[in-house]
Amino acid sequence: MVSDARDYRPSKMADKLKLKYMTGFGNEFTSEDPRCAGALPEGQNNPQKCNYGLYAEQLSGSAFTAPRDSNKRSWLYRIRPSVMHKPFELMEPGNFTNNWTDTHPNPNQLRWKPFDIPNKNGKKVDFVEGLATVCGAGDARARHGCGVHIFACNASMTNRCFYNSDGEMLIVPQQGPLLITTEFGMMHVHPNEICVIQQGVRFSVAVEGETRGYMLEVFDGSFALPNLGPIGANGLANPRDFQTPVAWYEDRECDFTVISKFQGCLFAAKQNHSPFDVVAWHGNFAPYKYDLSKFNTINTVSFDHVDPSIFTVLTCQSMKPGVAIADFVIFPPRWGVAENTFRPPYYHRNCMSEFMGLIYGNYEAKEEGFLPGGASLHSMMTPHGPDAECFEKASNAKLKPQRVADGTMSFMFESSLSMQVTKWGNEKCQKVDHKYYKCWEGLKKHFNPNKRKMDGETADGETPKKMPSRGVVGSTVTPSKTYSF
Repeated sequence: MVSDARDYRPSKMADKLKLKYMTGFGNEFTSEDPRCAGALPEGQNNPQKCNYGLYAEQLSGSAFTAPRDSNKRSWLYRIRPSVMHKPFELMEPGNFTNNWTDTHPNPNQLRWKPFDIPNKNGKKVDFVEGLATVCGAGDARARHGCGVHIFACNASMTNRCFYNSDGEMLIVPQQGPLLITTEFGMMHVHPNEICVIQQGVRFSVAVEGETRGYMLEVFDGSFALPNLGPIGANGLANPRDFQTPVAWYEDRECDFTVISKFQGCLFAAKQNHSPFDVVAWHGNFAPYKYDLSKFNTINTVSFDHVDPSIFTVLTCQSMKPGVAIADFVIFPPRWGVAENTFRPPYYHRNCMSEFMGLIYGNYEAKEEGFLPGGASLHSMMTPHGPDAECFEKASNAKLKPQRVADGTMSFMFESSLSMQVTKWGNEKCQKVDHKYYKCWEGLKKHFNPNKRKMDGETADGETPKKMPSRGVVGSTVTPSKTYSF
């Protein structure tokens, strides 16, 4: 049995434990702590007596009768069953909520300056205490909807853990690494990595100081890899690059608090031991992490700006084919080579809600004002697009191959639901950029009915090369605009 003392510094613990992972998305994994070899039963899930005097416990992430390809469950072999705790009692949720009705709707383009982080020398705030809800939609009780949250903390969760009875969580660290201890093992998650914690999985977050990030919560189901369609078998986020922790346990008696999110409220229960006492486990329902730098970007090599769906890392689909409760989309470093094209994102009105965040660097369409640790929300049918400076610059640029977004990683939580901003997001956080709309005021009127750009003229004045006509072999056309390479 280990002592009650524990060093919660992420790098120290990760280095000491030399964390290992199993690879693959949605695999059937088996894992046991090497300190107890043979802890996994052979040939069955629930023997009359488990090796080492362990308890067998199943964690079900889907209905028992769900189709095999969507059936999620894991078997845990633990020192004590998770039922050993005092009754849950309602606790103060702070700014973490699923109440979307405490303020009026706001159809405007919204942008938030970087959210504040508690000073490391001030009041200690851990991951759960630092959660705040920006916007969301739906009802956790009906298992339909999603929530967008930020976390800002300066202290580790000491003898406290959290689990979400309402849904699955995708965590995006923006500043500071996270050491996440789960019932399945430990994950060290850095900025430019993400992790997913499934419904019901208990976890604690350790940090090294001032830490901030974003979190997407979905009530409907689990995140999955998007279908690739005509892309083929490979590309985007490859299954082999997802990492799941290996079993690691602690047999520690202490005063421990288990925090549950249930029907949008927080509850706390006391117990006399650590919940991270799973010696071995097997199944396909387990937390995982992913390094965004391993995303295999797909993009045009001819013309036009392709829809951002090609940058989808993970999706939680609704009952309507092709319509997502939430997509997690990234805009990674890549090459821009589109010909005869306005390369940045086009002006747009969308039947989806688009929440964007910036992990580091500068977003290409709005280099001023959209900052790391901040966010923006373009609600359903609210127009948005490049600011005036970006439009003028991109409209007159020489369209040669160029690197896009080097030193930058931005992302989008896109949802088919009409998300409502919370009172905290609208007012209490005091981070709303009320001048956001001004970035489009400088857009000039270029229309002139008496002047049409002549065919063959390029933005940089170069003479276009003849190129094969689409569909007529051997013929040539002179494009209205081309690029020299």
